[in-house]
Amino acid sequence: MKKELWTLPLLILIIFLAVYMHRKEGPTTQEWQQLNQSVEGRLVQVGSPKPSELEELQNPFVIEEYPWGTSSTGWLKGWSAVAGPYAVAAENTNDIVAAVKFARKHGLKVAIKGTGHDYLGRSTAPHSLLIWTHPMRNVTVHDAFIPAGAPPEKAGVPAVTAEAGARWVEVYSEVTSKHGRYVQGGGCATVGAAGGFIQGGGFGSFSKKYGLGAASLLEAEVVLASGEVVIANEYQNADLLWALKGGGGGTFGVVSKVTLQTHDLPEFFGDLRGKISAKSDEAFQALLERFITFYRENLSNEHWGEQVTVKSDNSLELALLFQGLTQKEAEDLWKPFFDWVNSQPELYALTSLFVIVPAQKFWDFDYLQKNLTHYITPYKGDLFYWTGNQNEVLAYWYAMQSRWIPLTLFTKDLAQSFFQASRQWEFVIHFNKGLAGGSPEALERSQNTSINPAALDAAGLLIFSALTQNVFPGMPGHEPDAKQGEEQIKKVQAAFKYIEKAIPDTSTYSNEADYFQKNWQADFWGKNYPRLLQIKKKYDPDGFFKCHHCVGS
Repeated sequence: MKKELWTLPLLILIIFLAVYMHRKEGPTTQEWQQLNQSVEGRLVQVGSPKPSELEELQNPFVIEEYPWGTSSTGWLKGWSAVAGPYAVAAENTNDIVAAVKFARKHGLKVAIKGTGHDYLGRSTAPHSLLIWTHPMRNVTVHDAFIPAGAPPEKAGVPAVTAEAGARWVEVYSEVTSKHGRYVQGGGCATVGAAGGFIQGGGFGSFSKKYGLGAASLLEAEVVLASGEVVIANEYQNADLLWALKGGGGGTFGVVSKVTLQTHDLPEFFGDLRGKISAKSDEAFQALLERFITFYRENLSNEHWGEQVTVKSDNSLELALLFQGLTQKEAEDLWKPFFDWVNSQPELYALTSLFVIVPAQKFWDFDYLQKNLTHYITPYKGDLFYWTGNQNEVLAYWYAMQSRWIPLTLFTKDLAQSFFQASRQWEFVIHFNKGLAGGSPEALERSQNTSINPAALDAAGLLIFSALTQNVFPGMPGHEPDAKQGEEQIKKVQAAFKYIEKAIPDTSTYSNEADYFQKNWQADFWGKNYPRLLQIKKKYDPDGFFKCHHCVGS
């Protein structure tokens, strides 16, 4: 009896090792060839970047043209941009279906990438089959879109349909420059319109006016883990539509196209750039107190968005956009604040510049090239990206800490925490990434999304980050500097402690957060997480789609 008990575990181990040693080592060459035939020759080898390509990779459009290309190259002790050996360069929904079915059949993980704008490594994975939607960039404008399955009496609304690889610069060109409408998309021109931005609940420069990008989502075409293609809108698969409106990309299925409601275009968009330097610590603390009050009383509304940087050198940098105001109205609004600064030249130095642009020309390449050349970096044809986004290209991350600031806490009391934090590391407040003070329409539409509801009550999103550029793990001469990274991580953590004390609620935005976020389910989705998990299990019961800190992962 004792002998039998002793030999049973050994027998199980021997059987397990035998099965393991003789398991199928992935698809055969013939099976890969069959997949290639089924997608009409669009199975491509992924490869990896070469040192000789680094100069051209300073352009984000160039990065997107490589199957391995991602805007970020990794995160210290977190992830590295290493993809699997093959990608399906999908040109249509059928290509995506073929890739999903092939991966399921052969037990392969899939990674899904359109533009690769992703800080947390969700659009790349080693030993995976990449579904690369970059070639799918058609954009169609509708005068009166009616969702599939709607009742006959349903009236159509102005909308735009964007395929999975379309970038916001291409969508804005069609919707705004050519049709005089507005769609709430991302501020960065090279971000994908249908991927992680919409599905993650992305914000745009004017979200306080129009709501989250996801709030305008009317319909999505989705390839499920089974390979089935479904339409999600308010009339069919409505729970899936809700999940896609902020529940995270790469989670519930592969979205092949989205249709978004468009909105009336204001007459003008405007830009305010400036810097206020304080000549002492005491003056800087006073400046922070004054600005916080000014924001609450004058800027917490549907007109203003984008960001302010609180710097360690006792300066405040302004990079704000506004809509629905003339240049004079914007200047008059800021005059009392700037007058206060200018009245104390012994304490402060101020530079500022207001620029106003006809809204329909805001993404018009010819207009920008002629009038605001230094704002843009051209690529091919009428493609361009905002020069200010250059510091995000080929970013390798050491740290990121973020937190929504409830408007109720955006008082003078917060100024001291801001000052203390800035002694350790600078940080940015993205005011457009909080909807407190937004228009009634923006708030109503955004309430029907699956993003953490804390966003609705936030004055903005506060972000500390530490990064370097042109680093490629595994490339000789371009490895990350771990010592430098550890030093900067310590400074970011020391700075963030002051924010943690001042803002106890740990809620934050899932697309711009710490790779190592501890309570990510609650922090990213709050009370919406249990419902999102139910929907995940309904549409992907086997957990086929996996990504870092995604629902159900």
